Amino acid sequence: MAKGAGYGKTILFGEHFVVYGLPAIAAAIGSTTTAIIRRTQPPGWTLTDNRPAVPGYKKKKLDEQTASINNILRFADIDLSETGIHITLGGKLVCASGIGASAASCTAIARALNEEFRLGWDDNKVNACAYEGEKGYHGTPSGIDNTAATFGGIVWFKRNLEGGEPTIETIKMKEPTEIVIASTGITASTKEVVDDVRRMKEEKGKWFDQIIEDYLDIVNTARQGFEDHDLQLIGLLMNQNHNLLIEIGVSCVELEELVGVSRQAGAWGAKLTGTGRGGNMVALTPGRELQNNIFGAVKQRGFSAWRYTIGI
Repeated sequence: MAKGAGYGKTILFGEHFVVYGLPAIAAAIGSTTTAIIRRTQPPGWTLTDNRPAVPGYKKKKLDEQTASINNILRFADIDLSETGIHITLGGKLVCASGIGASAASCTAIARALNEEFRLGWDDNKVNACAYEGEKGYHGTPSGIDNTAATFGGIVWFKRNLEGGEPTIETIKMKEPTEIVIASTGITASTKEVVDDVRRMKEEKGKWFDQIIEDYLDIVNTARQGFEDHDLQLIGLLMNQNHNLLIEIGVSCVELEELVGVSRQAGAWGAKLTGTGRGGNMVALTPGRELQNNIFGAVKQRGFSAWRYTIGI
């Protein structure tokens, strides 16, 4: 028997801008998905999925999950034609859109396989295996989710617009800090929202170029803020990034309510995270007391929310 784990993630800077080759910053969150692998007599693989999840998530993702596990086993070159394995997924990471649940499971399974079959992989190889697993869910994933799931910490990601390998670097914070993630309960079409932003960029080129310049100042300063552990600066920059996302039309009434409630309750920064027009908000809430206050304020408004740490 062997066990592995993978972190969830949240995007702190760069939604939509990353599409155009600009850098993004994501953070691994302190809750993990775990995978336990036991060898079995029947050939092939079986699965028990005990992860906590929002309603309907696991059923909706089942076919993609099957493809993902097959990809992982193919990458690991594990022959299950004579003896099999049983995979049990668990952990405290809630399966929901926008927090890297699929990547966390891919990393956890890859780590457990590495231990059970004595594959001798380092974290880079685990990450490569998890990336293959992510293809089952996303077709052509960016790689940012599985990198955060594998290495933890803060991830600096920049897409290669010419089709080559992206730039992915990890940044370690001096110490972890608390955040709150809250859900609007709305699922938006990523393709539709991305297409709308692209259309805006084409129609208002000069205006969008200025937005890009402003964003580049924000993300480059934010990287320095993480390296210096300047949480006040990071929070301020999160607010500024959110303002740019409002300008390009990807916020919504529910996200503005979540951001407003969080800031009023004392969050150092709050912004939408992910696609927008629904989905999730992330608030920077250093200290357990502040985190609990903002968690309570959001829950009081009727939204689902989770308490996590970043910089692990």
